[in-house]
Amino acid sequence: MINYKKIEMIISDIDGVWTDGSIYRGTDDMEFKKFSVFDGVGVAYARAADLKIAIISARYSPATEFRAKELKIDDCYNGGLNKLHAYSDLKKKYSLSDDQIAYLGDDMVDLPVMELVGLPIAVANATPDIMRVAKHTTETKGGEGAFREAVEWIIKKQNRTEEVKEAMIRRVLKS
Repeated sequence: MINYKKIEMIISDIDGVWTDGSIYRGTDDMEFKKFSVFDGVGVAYARAADLKIAIISARYSPATEFRAKELKIDDCYNGGLNKLHAYSDLKKKYSLSDDQIAYLGDDMVDLPVMELVGLPIAVANATPDIMRVAKHTTETKGGEGAFREAVEWIIKKQNRTEEVKEAMIRRVLKS
């Protein structure tokens, strides 16, 4: 049984989770990705709930790096096919155990980490293998706010929705 109150960190893939998996290429090697602002709000919710946030993306992308910097996500592992290395670094850095971590993924490269974490979450359009491992599946597809949905769901399972909403409002009023 999952102890939701123990979850202290949410780690997420990017391509197929924060994006719809599409990569747009220009003739000058310029790369574009479409990110949902809903996921940016999800980052704010996670911060208001004191949940640590990390990104582990197998594919290096300047767009991913830029989005992480824009949202002030310091733990962005961008371009390592074996996600277990980054996962191990994060556990050590924050002195966390597997059961304190949620992971949001969509495809095979996420499977090794999702099999370890206490709370594996799949986006609605994840592959069947990811769906089998997931303890929860978002109703939202990747690129449409699935990260935010997962964050709000965790906060709800922790029975902290009102407390976190109030913390969000306080943060907005301070800015």
